[in-house]
Amino acid sequence: MIIKEGYGISARFYSQGYEAQNGPLESFNRTFFRSARDSEGHGSHTASTIAGSLVPNVSLFGIANGIARGGAPSARLAIYKACWFRLCNGADVLSAMDDAISDGVDILSLSLGPRPPQPIYFQNAISIGAFHAFQKGILVSASAGNSFFPGTAINVAPWILTVAASSIDREFNSNIYLGNSKILKGFSLNHMRMETSYSLITGSAAAAKGVTPKNASFCKNNTLDAALIKGKIVVCTTEALTDNRREKGIFVRQGGGVGIILIDPMAKDIGFQFVIPGTLIGQKEATEIQAYMATEKSPVARIYPTKTILGSKPSPEMAVFSSMGPNIISPDIIKPDISGPGLNILAAWSPVATESTAEQSVNYNIISGTSMSCPHISAVAAIIKSSQPSWSPAAIKSAIMTTATVLDNTGNLIGRDPNSFETTPFDYGSGHVNPKAAVNPGLVYDFDSNDVINFLCSTGASPAQLKNLTGNLIHCQNPPIPSYNFNYPSIGVAQMNGSLSIKRTVTYYGEGQTVYAANIDNPTGVMVKVTPSKLKFLKTGEKMSFRVDFTPYKISNGNFVFGALTWSNGIHNVRSPIGLNVLSV
Repeated sequence: MIIKEGYGISARFYSQGYEAQNGPLESFNRTFFRSARDSEGHGSHTASTIAGSLVPNVSLFGIANGIARGGAPSARLAIYKACWFRLCNGADVLSAMDDAISDGVDILSLSLGPRPPQPIYFQNAISIGAFHAFQKGILVSASAGNSFFPGTAINVAPWILTVAASSIDREFNSNIYLGNSKILKGFSLNHMRMETSYSLITGSAAAAKGVTPKNASFCKNNTLDAALIKGKIVVCTTEALTDNRREKGIFVRQGGGVGIILIDPMAKDIGFQFVIPGTLIGQKEATEIQAYMATEKSPVARIYPTKTILGSKPSPEMAVFSSMGPNIISPDIIKPDISGPGLNILAAWSPVATESTAEQSVNYNIISGTSMSCPHISAVAAIIKSSQPSWSPAAIKSAIMTTATVLDNTGNLIGRDPNSFETTPFDYGSGHVNPKAAVNPGLVYDFDSNDVINFLCSTGASPAQLKNLTGNLIHCQNPPIPSYNFNYPSIGVAQMNGSLSIKRTVTYYGEGQTVYAANIDNPTGVMVKVTPSKLKFLKTGEKMSFRVDFTPYKISNGNFVFGALTWSNGIHNVRSPIGLNVLSV
């Protein structure tokens, strides 16, 4: 996906690498188009999130009704389809990226990536292609991944803007009405209406012959006794975070079940569409329904259609699935970089892609993932590029990162779904995007491809590795510039032994003279001093450098401790998160 200002659309597709690795596309016996046309929905969704035109009265079966529009609707799209059946071949991806660069794009948006663990930069198609783009002045925005756990963030190269996923102030409630008149809060994308109540049964109480109650509780294939669940609502549980939740509804339907209630404490806020009326509930609601079923001789319930709830609090929250740092390749670089809306996002969809839409053809769909947050950030980058066409990818990246917010709409630190767990920059990077502020950040941290090469040299990159990335034979200077002096918008030191000083340079973009003062949020166990503590700028484009001294007085036991440096002139607040792993004092 690429973006240029003006109207228009163009497209290419790539399958040679995929078919060489996996065989002809026709051999998979699945719906597809041997063209750039979308048959899976994912490409339509991400493209319209970036640059979709204004379309009134859009919804998913009445859910999330309103005007749909992309973040930068005046942008021009070019589509490079390099993935098939949810798999991407590296050669195809690299070919697509190189063609996009040759076509003269401004922004490259990649809602795709390798499975964790992240491959080293010199052996990963996206990292290599993104560096080629960076050299040509093209910003690459890419998804951080949907792997739930620490250390699973992908697309973590310093020249990529790595995007995590957070929620918006909107919920989709599909509540349960119990026979005792209690209403339990559920979450779903359920447009089907139950006209009456139905008997309840747990999956564990409906085990097929030879299946343990525990295995039957997960409602997987061939685990339920059709005679026991026919005409009933089945209460199922999740076995693992990676469970296919939609399949459970299919298996319940196969046995004659009329509804599914899925106990899913971790992913309960994610909207799923089941082939029968269904909803997800958390542990509190699970305890209530289990108590009701244990005390009622003939328990019954009804699942209500989904209602759209606006103005929910707290918001944003980090999505439970959003991959987290630390960056396993370059731990001095805090990743992800930024967070954007990625939970239950409505956007355009391919009408032939019915697998995730309860087997129904739709033109708009609601799905979740860092694939959804990435195009939001790409759109913001496009807006910045249109207003500051001379800015480098690093400058645009800095503008987005340093203006982000770490507070939710209750004034508290952004938490993490499902229970507002405590977060750090390894969850959200510099924070949740603030598009309006990003267009006019005040100061930016800039760097170019030579700075990137110096950074890679500091991490021990060999001439052969650098040639694989750049195409040129490069010899590192000796001694190398320390990695923590790379002019990144965030500040990370993965191995701090005693006191340490780092250097950064900022460029001023504004009108007239101004003075920025440093404000410090000290990481636990570390004193931070900035010299000079004030920066006086006389004109736009002026650069000034400063030193940050870290004096630790307490080790961090192998964990990072976090703080922040914020430069403020009373109008702009330019914030950089600080992450330090203190090994000795």
